[in-house]
Amino acid sequence: MSEGFAHQSYWENRLRDAYDLAGVGYHRLGRRYNTWMYRIRGEVFDRVAAALEVDWPTASVLDIGAGTGFYVDRWHRLGVRQVTGADLTSVAVERLQSRWPDDRFVQLDIGSTAPLPLTGERFTIVSAFDVLFHIVDDDAYAQAFTNIAALVKPGGWFLWSDNFLRHHTDRVTHQVSRPLSESASLVRKAGFEIVDRVPMFVLMNYPADSRSRVLKWVWTAMVSPAALSDRAGGVLGALLFPLERRLVRACAKSPSTELMICRRVRAEEEGTGTL
Repeated sequence: MSEGFAHQSYWENRLRDAYDLAGVGYHRLGRRYNTWMYRIRGEVFDRVAAALEVDWPTASVLDIGAGTGFYVDRWHRLGVRQVTGADLTSVAVERLQSRWPDDRFVQLDIGSTAPLPLTGERFTIVSAFDVLFHIVDDDAYAQAFTNIAALVKPGGWFLWSDNFLRHHTDRVTHQVSRPLSESASLVRKAGFEIVDRVPMFVLMNYPADSRSRVLKWVWTAMVSPAALSDRAGGVLGALLFPLERRLVRACAKSPSTELMICRRVRAEEEGTGTL
């Protein structure tokens, strides 16, 4: 378990200093490279969401870790009339509410054991993209799935992304990448069926799931221009984008971030072996 990390103040300060796609994304690689990364995220999201066969105008959606509103906008593009967004930080909630006054935004810690502001509500879909690996406390990470499950209607959907390691846990100060087996177990224990898992990135994001030091060194060297110059990051992102968009469609697995599609088990399915 990671202790002593003040996650609330860390994210408040980070987003007040950089309320943009770099602030909520891979901060070291700058705004322009992150813009290309989010284009990939958007395409993967669109493909996955389209396959759910949900009646979007009547769907209720909760986006956890709404940040700058990238996925709030994406949900609206699908036809969702009103999105509920949640974020750990007050800066995000304030700015999101100002941008989308007809939506609802609440400040909450999804890993908390205290009653949440949305307690008692149920949504057709809950999303949490690139969020849960920022919960560094293991107990809070487990609690997050229990809290999320309570917010999803039976038969509803939970879409989330993480690094899903096939090896040991990898910890840094503000992020923990955990084994796929651990995360999958917590998802099932909370009452979800895992329907599918698809690559969110293959090339453009850090290969956290690889044990190869050479691959990680090559990747770090490849993206180093983005760390040195925002303009260079934009050029690099533009060059990698066409290849990455092909890779995320062609590859069944990824050495980097993946998107997991989960469905909330209905009461009549519990105990039937569907998990």
